Amino acid sequence: MLNKISTIGLGGSCHWCTEAIFLSLKGVISVQQGWISSDEAPEFFSEAVMVTFDEQQISLAILISIHLHTHSCTSSHSMRDKYRSAIYTFDDHQMSVAGEALEHLQKEFPDPIITEVLNFHEFKLNKTEYLNYYYSNPEKPFCQNIVKPKLLELLNKFSKVVDNDRLQHLR
Repeated sequence: MLNKISTIGLGGSCHWCTEAIFLSLKGVISVQQGWISSDEAPEFFSEAVMVTFDEQQISLAILISIHLHTHSCTSSHSMRDKYRSAIYTFDDHQMSVAGEALEHLQKEFPDPIITEVLNFHEFKLNKTEYLNYYYSNPEKPFCQNIVKPKLLELLNKFSKVVDNDRLQHLR
């Protein structure tokens, strides 16, 4: 059986955090962090990641659920321009799955989800020294204080899809 490899763009919080979260999942082949823009606003870039994954190992719906549960998907805070809460899709199928997932997941949040489903336009990769930030620098204060709690939440809520080898240092 052939693997179905797909890519989705996800934005909502610091790309170092988002990168670490999605690198910690079974079925995720690669995560690139940087800035993404949408067809709806091609000149507006915000921090985000491009996640390439094997749909036979992890579904887009699960990735979206993880995305919503690991950033402030209901908050219109002051940093929303930098950290746009969005799912950047590449085709009508992804657009449909993302819309249905948001509708279905709303019941898990007391406030309205503000995450937008947008058409992907462009991606700009971050500087090399910032790639794989958490796994290259787990002892740094930012990683200990900001990223690690999100990974612990990931272990708690999504243990069935977590790459246990990757997160063994947290157990």
